[in-house]
Amino acid sequence: MVAFRRITAGLLCLAAVLSLPLLQRDARAADAVNVDDAHVLVLGRISDDPKEHYEQLKPLLDYVVPRMANVGIREGRILMAHDVQQMNSYLRRGRVDWVTETAGTGMLLEQGSGARPLLLTERDGVSQYTSVFFVRKDSGIRSLKDMRGRRVAFQNPYSTSAYYVPASELLDQGLKLEILLSPMDRAEPNRVGYLFARTELNIATWVHKRMVDVGVMSNLDWQNPQRVPAAFRVDLQIVHETPPYPRALEMVRGTMDPKVAARLREVLIEASHDPDAREALLRFFKTTRFLPLDDRAQQSLQRIGDGVKRIRAEVE
Repeated sequence: MVAFRRITAGLLCLAAVLSLPLLQRDARAADAVNVDDAHVLVLGRISDDPKEHYEQLKPLLDYVVPRMANVGIREGRILMAHDVQQMNSYLRRGRVDWVTETAGTGMLLEQGSGARPLLLTERDGVSQYTSVFFVRKDSGIRSLKDMRGRRVAFQNPYSTSAYYVPASELLDQGLKLEILLSPMDRAEPNRVGYLFARTELNIATWVHKRMVDVGVMSNLDWQNPQRVPAAFRVDLQIVHETPPYPRALEMVRGTMDPKVAARLREVLIEASHDPDAREALLRFFKTTRFLPLDDRAQQSLQRIGDGVKRIRAEVE
């Protein structure tokens, strides 16, 4: 564990040095957004590819801003953050007004900055999904209880469907998690060892090649042959599926003027009925519509929020 922390610290230091120019540029951009600029709506995104994400965000922002003139909005800006911590700082300082995120990261922003969910986001006609645990058919694993002493592949530390939700599910089953140095590393007999495989295809490959015992991903990714090839699927089976939860959220900073938040909510809900918004919605991560948060969604977000807290306290 000490070795892993040293390796991680070294990689983080190297990443910080390599990305210093980008960090400086983002810092200047953040300082340029004055908290007193009440006429500016700032759309934020946690991004490892600012150029691509800018092109996905800008059309919808351009659609929204003119429709918010009656609450004093006359200009729109985009501000990228490198990670959750930086976005929380932007939200607390009033540098960002609106963020589009997955449910797990949305709850991290709520806990870290006081941001609040405004709307559910439906993408490709899907507003909710599940996480599935899958194994090789010859693994001997038939339920989560059989995972003690086994290895599971998550995607990355900020994935809702392939980390936060399944890790919470394991904790709820009374299983303890420990991070492994590599697929060659072994978990303690009374614990579940975990690794991050980075992509869904890697997760499927690691399970199929017996590098790990269990993989997790969303049910949508499980059904996608580019992420789970047909040649792999014949040897794999699902052993557990979680209850459904929101696919994505639109979050706003907690200190946003209620009139501005209400108008933003109204504009986004109406956008799916406006032909002029069709292209902008498509570019916005293939969004089909924005939906109000109902009681079921609120309860689901509460569970995810509780799970995120528990993961940070007991696992990380």
